[in-house]
Amino acid sequence: MVPVTIAEPAVRSYILYSSVLALKVLGMAVLTGRVRYRKKVFANEEDTKRTKGIVKYDDPDVERVRRAHLNDLENIPVFWVLGALYLTTGPSSELATMLFRVYTAGRILHTIVYAVKPLPQPARAIAYGIPYLIKWYMGASIISHFIGAL
Repeated sequence: MVPVTIAEPAVRSYILYSSVLALKVLGMAVLTGRVRYRKKVFANEEDTKRTKGIVKYDDPDVERVRRAHLNDLENIPVFWVLGALYLTTGPSSELATMLFRVYTAGRILHTIVYAVKPLPQPARAIAYGIPYLIKWYMGASIISHFIGAL
């Protein structure tokens, strides 16, 4: 295992992009609330009183944002784990930074084309697929690096 220190540019890059992704996940809750208030559709009765809204569990716009949020919750934590483990393989700082940067940009773009300004396919598939392949690359690199330790 390669020592991982905060002095390494790749580690600092990982911390930066991981923080951006964490804030992005938090922002999805705000986006969901914004859509709920704009459409005046809520999941709880007590939330309807202030805006004279209604309880509705299947509003398509709210559900689209919720699916995007769920997609983040399914994908970003895996990036955090694989990215941290990937750093232990001693990748070049340039390659690691590029992977972290492209992954982050792809996840942000995915939210935009899926939940903010929906675009027809293949926009969402590309925005999802590139970060997905980056996770596979990092995972395969980790396995390849450590397979001899068994």
